[in-house]
Amino acid sequence: MENVDKTPKQIVELLNQFVIGQNEAKKAIAVALCNRYRRMQLPEAMQEEITPKNMLMIGPTGVGKTELARRLAKIVSAPFVKVEATKFTEVGYVGGDVESMVRNLVDVSVTMEKDVQYANVRADAVREADKRLVKLIAPGKKKEKKNNDMQNMMSMLTSLQNGKTPEMPEEETETVTDEIRNERLSIADQLAKGILEEREVTVEMDDPNQGAAGNNGMMNQMGIDLNQTLSQMMPKKRVKRTMPVREAREVLVKEESEKLINEADIYAAAIKRAQNTGIIFIDEIDKITSKSQQNSGEVSREGVQRDILPIVEGTNVETKYGSVSTDHILFIASGAFAESKPSDLIAELQGRFPIRVELDSLTKDDFVKILTEPSNALVKQYIALIGTDNIKVTFTIEAIDRIAELATELNRENQNIGARRLHTVLEKLLEDILYEGPDMQMGEITITESYVNDKIGNIVQNKDLSRYIL
Repeated sequence: MENVDKTPKQIVELLNQFVIGQNEAKKAIAVALCNRYRRMQLPEAMQEEITPKNMLMIGPTGVGKTELARRLAKIVSAPFVKVEATKFTEVGYVGGDVESMVRNLVDVSVTMEKDVQYANVRADAVREADKRLVKLIAPGKKKEKKNNDMQNMMSMLTSLQNGKTPEMPEEETETVTDEIRNERLSIADQLAKGILEEREVTVEMDDPNQGAAGNNGMMNQMGIDLNQTLSQMMPKKRVKRTMPVREAREVLVKEESEKLINEADIYAAAIKRAQNTGIIFIDEIDKITSKSQQNSGEVSREGVQRDILPIVEGTNVETKYGSVSTDHILFIASGAFAESKPSDLIAELQGRFPIRVELDSLTKDDFVKILTEPSNALVKQYIALIGTDNIKVTFTIEAIDRIAELATELNRENQNIGARRLHTVLEKLLEDILYEGPDMQMGEITITESYVNDKIGNIVQNKDLSRYIL
């Protein structure tokens, strides 16, 4: 189980690296997270009584609601899924099943748990993978294959009776001469020194497309993975691929890791992780209020709320990995609530989101900070992208100030889409440089205030044009 060894203040400081402003929301979300860790320190009897303080974020689009929740999950290595409330329909209608959000969370948790367990056995897996690489690069002389079909079939039946996945028994199909043995010793030494990383080698691997087809929607909604069940009964399809040694090693490491770990242990740990640290972000919850219903012919919005309610309250959901309790999963809901208000939600659901946080609309000063301050700031991203064409781009302070001013004006005149407006403005501003960059020789370009005005100033002034372009 992941350990949250950070204080609320430290979590807020980390969030500040990615999200500008919204200090009240950051504080509330950090406290909610730390309370989960505090709960884990209490006696088990008391742990069961303490439920997560679910949160409702209220604010216009593009102010950082989703980013806050996503970054929070990354900080503490928690399983995280984002769902749109509008994708779900009331039971009895064709559409999304509300329990799928929990199943998706467990899928994420299983992937995280596998990564942890694979990392634990990586040294042994690499050792075994390198042994296989040596044999692939210096194969032995082929022996004539004996026909043991009956013996193989009996072995597979025995495996099935014992509840194991049947595997084709390996046979000794090669002869290793002294010459091959010496060659293999030399190759093993070169592999250890990293000399052969770019050498091409052909490996046989599981077909990545196997089991991808067929969604089995109804089965998945019942927590049953039909593809997985069938794949256990049928032999795996193998394909051959030629790739550099460094890539082939990773393919073989994955196969060897699967032999070294216990899937049942992974699933049990993943369910525990999802139950105790999982975060489900329900976006557009304002769209399922009765006020958002346009006519009586629509799917009942209140019905969707009533279906979501037991999940948030705490229930058991069947998944292909086992039963999952939602009692201590943290739910963060968000919505603009432009045409409705939180009190339009059904009373029972309102009560399940005791923490309410209103996020502020972004100002011009916020836009300046968003462009420059975060570690993944937009201006830094574009400088790096254009830099790949050997062009050094510099933005003057006045240019950044002007970009922020134009973005604010566009949000005021048109629909307010928050920080997402900066993406459209920058893309249009740098369109010519991005287009011509690969054909230009090495050089330096300075983006000035007048350059900004020339490129997008006129578009912003032309209200009809800006509505379509920016």
